[in-house]
Amino acid sequence: MEAEQTRVGVIGLGYVGLPLALAMHDAGYDVVGVDVDAAKVERLRSGESTVNDVTDDEVAEATRGGVTFSTEYDQLADANAVSICVPTPLRKTDTPDLSYVLDAVERLAPVVADGCTVVLESTVYPGATEEAVADALAENGATVGEDLYLAFSPERIDPGNEEYGPTDIPKVIGGVTDACGDRAEALYAPVFDEVVRVNSATEAELVKLLENTFRAVNIGLINELAQIAHELDVDIWNTIEAAETKPFGFMPFYPGPGLGGHCIPIDPFYLSWKADQHGVDTRFIDLADTVNREMPQHVVDRVVKQLNDRGIALSNADVLVAGASYKPDVSDVRESPAIDVIAELENWDATVNYHDPHVPRLDVGTKTHESVPLTQNRLAAADCVVIITDHSTFDINQIVDEAELVFDTRNATSHLDATNIVRL
Repeated sequence: MEAEQTRVGVIGLGYVGLPLALAMHDAGYDVVGVDVDAAKVERLRSGESTVNDVTDDEVAEATRGGVTFSTEYDQLADANAVSICVPTPLRKTDTPDLSYVLDAVERLAPVVADGCTVVLESTVYPGATEEAVADALAENGATVGEDLYLAFSPERIDPGNEEYGPTDIPKVIGGVTDACGDRAEALYAPVFDEVVRVNSATEAELVKLLENTFRAVNIGLINELAQIAHELDVDIWNTIEAAETKPFGFMPFYPGPGLGGHCIPIDPFYLSWKADQHGVDTRFIDLADTVNREMPQHVVDRVVKQLNDRGIALSNADVLVAGASYKPDVSDVRESPAIDVIAELENWDATVNYHDPHVPRLDVGTKTHESVPLTQNRLAAADCVVIITDHSTFDINQIVDEAELVFDTRNATSHLDATNIVRL
């Protein structure tokens, strides 16, 4: 089957699809990447990367090696396998939005070759691959498991993680049928260090949701404990560090200003939505979401208290937010708590600026902010510096030395003992 699957396509060339396309090329496949964003495709063709974790040199080298990028689905007509890596956001009603997936499948269906292996990597609710994707592919008369092969494989990329690259992380595979699973496993085996086969596409979908729901619930727990610790005048960071010395039965999670990124704030809703259809009440998931969503407000409340103690009303305060992306050393601002913190500070009529070397501009509501330089004058002028994202490039010592007040939501100042530091 590996020999049969020599030309592969990747639909969606974002932070999942582009690394996957290059990894497949490195494994020896003839690769074509397809994206509806013409500007992105043109940049890739010119050797310019469009995601943080892939360099321009890697894109240029892959292009010279035969990887092609296109906006045309016709380029997939001779592909033996196609991986779909498009966004799956939530609607405003917090329900799954599969419109990008269905659009990709509907464009693919008329051109897909007989015997092609189609693998969905976009996060979906359990059963979506069989219920939605299979039906859309079958509209041209194809039978899944005979005329073409369909599987689900959850993306597990961690942007900015230098320890685990895309192919280092075990690849979970679940086919709609056994034959589908066989094909998908054979497709990915040369690409990833380890392939983990599960019994079905639905089981593979649940693997992804379990991973991120586990994280969301435990982060919600530690965020709640951080609030309790504050009221008890206990350092939550020291508490976690001490608890971590237990060699069994404990896994450290850390509080923060709120959840961000495309996965952890969103994936649990895919699970709870599907559970609701089956009459299951997801109380743990819903409570964790409530706690996590309240954290930006908790941060602002703490800042208000600290400023009041210094005789400064927030409406007259100059606040500098350090970090706008949802995690360190990336430019991704999707669901970033920095947006909510800035919005709430501005609701109090505070003067708010932000600094982030990875995010030159940030939209907060209808207003666009621009990153300001982290200079001595800027730090000294701020009544409070709020560390939201602890980028490795930040000079924490400089921030603490030159700022009047530092509210640290990430324990970035743990190595310092200064009276102007207040930690979450």
